Amino acid sequence: MSDEAERIEIQALRRRVAALEAEVARRRDPPAAQRDAELRLVTDALPMLVASIDRDYRYRFNNRHYETWFGRHGADLTGLHVRDVLGPEAFAERRPFLDRALAGETIAADGALPDRHGHLRACAIQYIPRRDAAGTVDGIFVLAIDVEERRAAERRRIAVAELGDRLRDLDDTAAIAFAASEILGTTLGVSRAGYGTIDPVAETILIERDWNAPGIRSLAGTLQFRDYGSYIEALKRGETVICVDAETDPRTIAGSAALKAISAQSFVNMPLTEHGGFVALLYLNHATARTWSAEELAFMRNVGERVRAATERSRATAARRASEAQFLAFAQVMPNHVWAASPAGALDWFNDQVYAYSGAAAGALTGEAWAGLVHPEDRAGVIRTWGEAVAGGSPYEAEFRIRRGDGAYRWFLVRAEPIRAADGAILRWVGTNTDIEDRKAAAAELARLNASLERQVVHRTRERDRIWETTTDLMGTAGLDGYLKTVNPAWERTLGWSEAELLSRPFAVLIDPVDHAETAEVVRRLGAGETVTGFVDHVFAKDGSQRIVMWTAAPDGAHFTIIGRDITDQRRTEDALRQAQKMEAVGQLTGGLAHDFNNLLTGISGGLELLQTRMAQGRLTDLDRYINAAQGAAKRAAALTHRLLAFSRRQTLDPKPTSVNGLVAGMEELVRRTVGPAITIEVVGAAGLWTALVDPNQLENALLNLCINARDAMPEGGRITIETANKWLDIRAARERDLDPGQFLSLCVTDTGTGMSPEVIARAFDPFFTTKPIGEGTGLGLSMIYGFARQSGGQVRIYSELGQGTTVCLYLPRHYGSAQERDAEADLAHAPRAEQGQTVLVVDDEPTVRMLVTEVLEDLGYTAIEAADGPAGLKVLESDVRLDLLVTDVGLPGGMNGRQMADAGRVVRPGLKVLFITGYAENAVLGNGYLEPGMQVLTKPFAMEALAGRIRELIAEGRET
Repeated sequence: MSDEAERIEIQALRRRVAALEAEVARRRDPPAAQRDAELRLVTDALPMLVASIDRDYRYRFNNRHYETWFGRHGADLTGLHVRDVLGPEAFAERRPFLDRALAGETIAADGALPDRHGHLRACAIQYIPRRDAAGTVDGIFVLAIDVEERRAAERRRIAVAELGDRLRDLDDTAAIAFAASEILGTTLGVSRAGYGTIDPVAETILIERDWNAPGIRSLAGTLQFRDYGSYIEALKRGETVICVDAETDPRTIAGSAALKAISAQSFVNMPLTEHGGFVALLYLNHATARTWSAEELAFMRNVGERVRAATERSRATAARRASEAQFLAFAQVMPNHVWAASPAGALDWFNDQVYAYSGAAAGALTGEAWAGLVHPEDRAGVIRTWGEAVAGGSPYEAEFRIRRGDGAYRWFLVRAEPIRAADGAILRWVGTNTDIEDRKAAAAELARLNASLERQVVHRTRERDRIWETTTDLMGTAGLDGYLKTVNPAWERTLGWSEAELLSRPFAVLIDPVDHAETAEVVRRLGAGETVTGFVDHVFAKDGSQRIVMWTAAPDGAHFTIIGRDITDQRRTEDALRQAQKMEAVGQLTGGLAHDFNNLLTGISGGLELLQTRMAQGRLTDLDRYINAAQGAAKRAAALTHRLLAFSRRQTLDPKPTSVNGLVAGMEELVRRTVGPAITIEVVGAAGLWTALVDPNQLENALLNLCINARDAMPEGGRITIETANKWLDIRAARERDLDPGQFLSLCVTDTGTGMSPEVIARAFDPFFTTKPIGEGTGLGLSMIYGFARQSGGQVRIYSELGQGTTVCLYLPRHYGSAQERDAEADLAHAPRAEQGQTVLVVDDEPTVRMLVTEVLEDLGYTAIEAADGPAGLKVLESDVRLDLLVTDVGLPGGMNGRQMADAGRVVRPGLKVLFITGYAENAVLGNGYLEPGMQVLTKPFAMEALAGRIRELIAEGRET
C-alpha cells in the first residue's frame, strides 16, 4: 500500500474515533460498566489496537486485538504499566509521544511494536488526549494500525519490479541467479539467498554464487544434501521444503548442527523444474528459527519463475547467437554467394563472396541497391517474383544474370528460404546464389547436340548394321534361359546353320559336351553381372565338323551380348609351330647328346681296347691308366645322364630332412678350392633357418654348379655371396615365382660378374644352351638345377643386369621336422661280411648288372639268387626259400615292374627288406622318393662299395627289429 493510501485510511479511522468520542460524551450519564462494555463492543470491530492509558502510563482499557498481538487477554492488561507490556526499549522509544499527548497534543507517528514472538512489526500510531468534563487531560487514547504486511507487500512489489529491470539486461545465467538471490535476501531480510543447479543422481547442488547478509559466509561450491537431512526425497518429487527450525523438524534433526553451522537453522528450498525434471533450486537460509508466511513463499515462487524464464531466455539467446555466429562462419567460407533479408524482404547482409564477385564496397548492396547487379532484361521479373515469395512466405527460386565486377554477366541459380519462429512468423530470409554459367553453356551445347542427334543415330545405326552384316565375328544376344535371341550373318557363313535353326534350339546343343561344364560356369558368372572374356568352346558346324571359337560376353539384365571369333585356323597354325619347335629342340638335344656320348664312349671303348691289347701282349704294367680312363668316361656319362633326367624332372631323388645351413657350411671349403683364390667367398646363413626336404646330394651338386657358373662370370676375380633365408610368400609373391603361397626357404648365389641380358635369362634353363666357348660347357648345369628344384616342389629364379652381377635363387618348400644326419661314405674294402645262410634275391633284366651284383654279393659271403623279370622274381618270393633281402630294378619286362613285384612279395613275406636299383627314369613308380619302411633306393650307375653298404645296412636293420 502506498503512503498516500495509508494516510487516507488513518484519516478515516480518526473520523471514526471522533464519532466514538462524541457518542461517549452523549452517553456520559450511563454507568461506567455500561460505558466500558459499549466502548469495547465498538473498538473490537475496528482493525487496530485501541487502548486507554492514564497519566501514570497504565492501561485502563484495551480492545481484543491486544490479545492477538501480545498474547494477553485485555482484562489482564488493565492496570499494567506500558513498560511491562511493550518492554523497556519500546517504552523508552514511545514515551516522548505519550508525554506530548498527555500535554494535550494529538500526535501521529510511525513506529514498530513487538508482537507475541518478540518480532517488531511496523505500525501507524496515533496518540489522542482524553479529557474529562472539565476539559482536563486525564489520559490518552492510543490507536495503532498494523502496516507491516502492507509495507512488506509493497517491498515485494517494488522488488519484483526491480528484478524485472535487472533481468532484462542480463544474459549470463550466474548473474541472473545472483540478482534474484540478492533481491530475495534483502527484501525478506534473511541471512542468505541463492540459486544452484542440481544433480538428482549424485544428490548434490552446485552453487556458483550466492547472496549473504553481513557476517554470513558464502556457500559457493558443491554441497551434498544428505549431509543436512533427508528432505532431498521431497525435492526430487518437486515439493518445496519449508523448515521453521532445524532442531525440531524431523527431516533435519540429524543434520541440525550442520545446518546451524552454515547459518541455515531455518530455510526454504524451492525446486525449479524443466521438461518435468528437477534441475535447479532457489533457496533461503536464516541463521535462527523463523516462520515463513504464505506471502513470502508466493513472492519466492514469483521470483523463481522469473529466474527460470530469464534463464531459458538467456540460453535461447546464447543458442541463437551461437547459431548466428555459426551461420556467419559457414556463410563466409562457402564458395557460393550467401545473403540475408528482413521479414519484409529487404536485403541487409551479403557474404564476402558477393562483394568480391561484384566489386562493390562492403555494405553498398543493402536495401534496393542489390537490384543494380541484376541484368536489365531480368530485373523486373526478379523484383516481381521476389515480392510474391515474400508476400506469400513461400521459398524463392529463380535463374537470372548477375553482373560481375568487370561488367560481364553470368547466370546464377538463386534460392531463398524463410526462417520461421515457433509460431510460424517469418524472422529472416536466407538465400544463396549458385553460379550455373557453365551448366547453361553445357545445356546450350546439349541442345545443339540434340538437334543433330537423330542424324547421328541414323549414321551410327548404319555403321552398326554394316559391321553386323560384314564382320566375320559371330555376334548376337542370348538369354540366361539358354537360347540365342539374335545372330548376325557370320553364324551361317561360319557354321552353316540358318538363323531360324540357331534360334529354335538351346545353344548348348551346338557345343561339344566336353565344354558344357565350363559353358555353364560362364553363364552363371554372366547371371551374376560379370563380363567374361577369352573363354573357348568347340562349336559344331552343320556339316558335323567342329570350329574352335573364342568368346567375349557381357551381361545386360536377363540377356547377354556375345562376340565369338573363329580361331580354328589360328590354333592349327600354333600347333604346327609348336611341333616344329619341339622337333628343333629334339634335334638340338639329340645332337648334343650324340656329341657328348661319342666323346665318352670313345674314352670307354678306347680304354677297354687298349686294356685288352696290353693284356694279350702280356704287358701288365700301366693297366691302371686305361682302367681309370674308362671309369672316368663312364662316370662322366652317368653324370650327363643324371643331368638330362634332372632337367626332365624324371631323376630318382632320395629326399631327406636337410639343414641347408649345415650343407652350405660343409660345402664352403670345397667351393673355395674350386673357385680359386681370386674369388672371395662370403656365406650369410639365416638364423633359425627352416628345414627342407630335399636330396642333399643333388642340392650339393646344384650349389657347386651355381658357384662354378659365378666363378666363370668373373674372369678378373670378384665376390661370391651364398645366402640363405626364410621366405613367406603371399599370393602375389608366389604368383611372381610360379609357386603356391606358403613358407619356403631360399638358397641364393650372387656374383659381381658380367651379368646376363634378358634374352640370355630367358634361355638359361634350356638344355645344351650355353654362352661358354665350345668345349668349356655342356649347357646342362642350369637346366639340371631347374629340373631338380621343380621336382623338389620348389623353383629357381635368375635376377641379373649386364655389368651388375647375377643372383640365382633356389626356393625350396619348408619341411616341418628336424634335419637328418648325413650317411658316411661306403668303402668296399671294409664292407661287412655276410652271416651264415643269408640270401639275397637279385632281379634285373640286364645280365651284366645281375652278374656284377651277384659277384659283389658272393664276394661278401651272401648266397645270391637271380631272376630276369618280375614274374620270375615273384615265384622265388612265393617259394619257401630263405630270403633276407630283395635287390630289384624298377623297370622290369614281363608286365610287372619292380615295385609291383616287391609289393606282391611283401604280401607273403611281411617286412621283406627291398633295395631298388634304378636308372633314374622310374621315380614316379617309386612314389617320388617316398618309400615304405624297410625300402631304400640306389641309382645306377653305383659304386660296388655303395651297393655292399646298402645291402648290409638293410639286412642289419631287419635283424635289429
